[in-house]
Amino acid sequence: MDDSARELLAPLPPSAKLVYYVLDEEGRFDQTGLAEETRLSTRTVRFAVEKLTEVGLVEEGLCPRDARRSVYAPVPESERSGEAEPEAVSEPDAETPTATAVAED
Repeated sequence: MDDSARELLAPLPPSAKLVYYVLDEEGRFDQTGLAEETRLSTRTVRFAVEKLTEVGLVEEGLCPRDARRSVYAPVPESERSGEAEPEAVSEPDAETPTATAVAED
């Protein structure tokens, strides 16, 4: 596991860390397979995968044997985008017109 993955995993719950570890070590799994491998409930696995996807550590794909099912795999470090990085909040420009509320009597 690389340092950037560790940083992205730090704020996540233990279930997400376990799911990522299994995916990183074993490869692709569907939700049922992850639940069996981790001994977590399918609901907990679904939540963990959602969090891992949000930070860009896991990607969802179609199961080659059953297109109705999803499989999950770790995103290689070289392919990770900066999605997890918080965006800088910029101050509005003074020249940009802003809408103001007008109270009617």
